[in-house]
Amino acid sequence: MTKTADNVNPNVYEKGSEREITSTELDEDVLDDIDEREIFDLIRNINDPEHPLTLEELRVVEQQNVFIDNKQNLVRVYFTPTIPHCSMATLIGLSIRVQLLRALPSRFKVTVEISEGTHMSEHAVNKQLADKERIAAALENSNLVQIINQCIASS
Repeated sequence: MTKTADNVNPNVYEKGSEREITSTELDEDVLDDIDEREIFDLIRNINDPEHPLTLEELRVVEQQNVFIDNKQNLVRVYFTPTIPHCSMATLIGLSIRVQLLRALPSRFKVTVEISEGTHMSEHAVNKQLADKERIAAALENSNLVQIINQCIASS
């Protein structure tokens, strides 16, 4: 039995331009805080688990929904599933979280949540994504890790 996608005809949006890297950013002697755009660049090309499209192309992630506090070492990302009953919401959130945990310095506390009012099970999914033990258990599942790795492969 093959599973059909929740949203068989999602809206697809044009990708934004690539960020220009400045000479200051390339200079290893200059202290350069991580900004929202850099966080967005880490997650924009994550693949949707159901479509051959990126989270940016589906507007699941947008730069305006990325927040960073370098002094407190906090990163918070809100994402918007393509439909209110998306069964892949937890997997998408987990993919975003894993990508950021792998790419950012370990001093950062990463929080990933569904944007308020955009999913029928928003509170349940956010609770799962905030539970460190559940995250650790999920990442012990080799099948799940394989799917996450496929989602973040090109990002």
